[in-house]
Amino acid sequence: MRIMWYAIDMKLSQYAKHAGVTYKTAWRWWKQGQLDAYQTPTGTVIVIVREPVLPLPTPGRVALYARVSSADQKADLDRQMQRLRAYAAAKGYAVAKEVSEMASGLNDHRPQLSKLLTDPTIGTLVVEHRDRLTRFGSEYIRQLLDTQGRHLEVLLPADTDDELVDDFVAVLTSLAARIYGRRNAQRRAAHIQACVKRCVEQAGEA
Repeated sequence: MRIMWYAIDMKLSQYAKHAGVTYKTAWRWWKQGQLDAYQTPTGTVIVIVREPVLPLPTPGRVALYARVSSADQKADLDRQMQRLRAYAAAKGYAVAKEVSEMASGLNDHRPQLSKLLTDPTIGTLVVEHRDRLTRFGSEYIRQLLDTQGRHLEVLLPADTDDELVDDFVAVLTSLAARIYGRRNAQRRAAHIQACVKRCVEQAGEA
């Protein structure tokens, strides 16, 4: 059987989870030149991971689903879908649907995702991270699809990023609106967002 190889770019934090090592270990490997990786102008270390992919039979039609939280992440949405296409091609999938959506991972009223989940002809749903599907409860969706003879396929382990911060702030904004009123809630949420992002950046540098 011919073995195909799939290459994907991962942040160093994603690679550490993928390899089952700590971030500090992955960082040491990078500094020692043991990883096929490069550093972006912003300082982010990107690891190029190449793995063999054995094509497996898939039930029903295959659909790709990509999601970002807001319209200013349109470029990220396009790149996300490109990575899904490359993965599907490496596995030999004949993709029936490509669906992109702009909505928070906490929003449970996403018409495009709902159409995929309720379409019985879609046998395999491919996403890049579990949090692209939903921030919480993705395991329930996977189990439900399994009971229907369908399959959820996830490329990479979940990674904490700015979108998680945005979703966290969205929750705080909603709560603040009930306590302080809508106008003050926006101002307080913006302050909280700045504080949380500073904490995330400091944690990444540690």
